[in-house]
Amino acid sequence: MATQIVRVRDALHRFLFEHLDVRGELVHLDDSWKAVLERRAYAPVLRRVLGEAMAAAALLSATIKFQGLLTLQLQGQGPLRLLVVQCTHDGQLRGLARANGGAIEEQPLDRLCVDGTLTITIDSGAEQDRHQGIVSLEGGSLAAALERYFARSEQLPTRLYLSADQHTAAGLLLQQVPGLDADPDAWPRIEILGDTVTETELLTLEARQLIRRLFHQEDVRLFAARELCFQCSCSAQRTATLLRALGQEEVQAIVAEQGQISVTCEFCGKQYVFDPVDAAGLFAAVPPPGGSTTRH
Repeated sequence: MATQIVRVRDALHRFLFEHLDVRGELVHLDDSWKAVLERRAYAPVLRRVLGEAMAAAALLSATIKFQGLLTLQLQGQGPLRLLVVQCTHDGQLRGLARANGGAIEEQPLDRLCVDGTLTITIDSGAEQDRHQGIVSLEGGSLAAALERYFARSEQLPTRLYLSADQHTAAGLLLQQVPGLDADPDAWPRIEILGDTVTETELLTLEARQLIRRLFHQEDVRLFAARELCFQCSCSAQRTATLLRALGQEEVQAIVAEQGQISVTCEFCGKQYVFDPVDAAGLFAAVPPPGGSTTRH
């Protein structure tokens, strides 16, 4: 009998193991992941890592309590020099990766991003509410680095399973939570069951199907899905603020050389154009909202 492939909308599902001090999350990104891929072509290995990071950021956004913006960043030497994924507390995602050029072969993450670091930043808008955690990219995968992050910063045993192809990015998180668990074998048992998940199952099975497949002998409560979407936070006002930071002299020099200033958002591809009048208005006593916008 052929296996039925079930595509799901962009959603994150939380679930609990009744009577055990273990919780889980499952995320599938379809449209939001395709929206990222539509804006830039990536080599297969970069596409995979970026998709895994998108899924991971969505999982973290539901695991770590915050109001504002969560940023997951990889940075280092080697073929992959920078990867940034951002997720808001209400499930808006965006992401990008930058390579150093040349052909990139499939390889472990610590070779793809040599001497790399994983940085997780929680920004609630106020400087005093900005929190950041950094771990090295050891273990060969993003999942391994994130497990080490939770072990060091949250002191919570955590397992992650991440996968991505050209259609879907997906992730499964299992985590032991503080409590008075009467079953000392619960966490090792759930880990062993989680380790049986395959990439195909993670990418294609609907949440209820996958949970039943992995944990059919456990009493699991599945909560309603939380919707996710691609959304970029760029704007004319933010672009104007960046240009003001360059200073009036620098802005005037660019306008004199190019006739205008054109700024393209690397996340979504939207272009903000400031003509000479717009550029002059940036430094007026009451600055205008900012330049016109066009989308490629």
